[in-house]
Amino acid sequence: MTYREILSHLYALGRFGMKPGLERITALLAALGNPEEKLAVVHVAGTNGKGSTAAFLDAVLRAGGLTTGLFTSPHLISFTERFRIDGAEIDEAEVVSLARRVIAVAPPGSTFFELVTAMAFLHFAEHRVDLAVMEVGMGGRFDATNAASGELAVITPVALDHCTWLGDSLAAIAGEKAGVIRPGRAVVSSFQEPEALDVIIERCGEGGSPLVLCGREFDATWDGDALVYRGLGVDIPRLVPGIAGKHQAMNAACALAAAELLGRQGLTVGRDAMERGIAAARWPGRMEFFGTAPRILLDGAHNPAGSLALARSLADVPRRRLILVVGVMGDKDATAILAPLLPLADEVFTVTPPLERSLPAADLAACCREQGGGRCTVAGTVADGVIRAREAAGPDDLILVCGSLFTVGAARAFLTGREFEAIRG
Repeated sequence: MTYREILSHLYALGRFGMKPGLERITALLAALGNPEEKLAVVHVAGTNGKGSTAAFLDAVLRAGGLTTGLFTSPHLISFTERFRIDGAEIDEAEVVSLARRVIAVAPPGSTFFELVTAMAFLHFAEHRVDLAVMEVGMGGRFDATNAASGELAVITPVALDHCTWLGDSLAAIAGEKAGVIRPGRAVVSSFQEPEALDVIIERCGEGGSPLVLCGREFDATWDGDALVYRGLGVDIPRLVPGIAGKHQAMNAACALAAAELLGRQGLTVGRDAMERGIAAARWPGRMEFFGTAPRILLDGAHNPAGSLALARSLADVPRRRLILVVGVMGDKDATAILAPLLPLADEVFTVTPPLERSLPAADLAACCREQGGGRCTVAGTVADGVIRAREAAGPDDLILVCGSLFTVGAARAFLTGREFEAIRG
């Protein structure tokens, strides 16, 4: 099969959604010779900030001279973004080779995410990375990435999301996310709401897993445009994160704390590497600016907690007017996502992300109007929304594209002249 045929085959599996359980991925990895057992793995679980935290940690480890594998999902534009070694995306020929081998031995009923996760483990093992940073998918306990026994778990803020699959309370969702915790293995947690934190503390206690908590054992605070890191054994008075946004303080701090703990296991990263890694980290589609007049800001916040963090970060972005280009998925709480942003917006263009389960732009516009969202226009496609926002904006205005990673991915593809490969999972 060609690269395009491979993608078509894998993408078709995405239509069948999530199937809880590790039996299929366990059997698949066994048929491949258990590549995950040849890897040192860090799991990055949570609801918001997983990708940014994983990117910070990957950059810090690479700055320290380690060879890293980074697995993330979903991709913004291209499937190859999901697999990186030392910051470089996998090439299409290797995707074809890996996918053929994985598909050939996959048990019946294997899901898109299971096959892709197996490809990542195989890819990283064959390239003998020093450490694989694996962003956990939707949950944790039954997530395909959890087939590997991690050296360390990082848990970013837990919030209400994917409630159909994970539960309708913070405690239930935290229980699923905490499934990546291994007995006796350290856990790094960001600040958590009490309901979620209680679950994480209980799980760590059950397995004798040492817990280091942001705001307790370590922390990072802003001093002007720089971060001050108070670590487990390292203090750094000035850090300038390469990923923008005030909310990145906790993500960077968790990555640094994880790097410190890995150092105790022999994967030593010095203070200079920490500084350089945090500065070098990049994570497209998260507080990412394009152009100058007007500026376009892309941010993939796709749930209420992420949208609130985005709204707070906008306080640091000067502008005359704010113009929203927004599109959400049909299974999200559009009203709650819009609530922190609409009061800041002078004009809104609603769009339909290019996936089957997207909320139609007309329905999203109705939701905006119900909340009193100023001037609201149905734009249609994401590209149409960007075009119309540019036409409406003055040189000192800010265009914000948000609501879903798929909206941001389609916008980024349009702005960079690339093809958008749309798939959930």
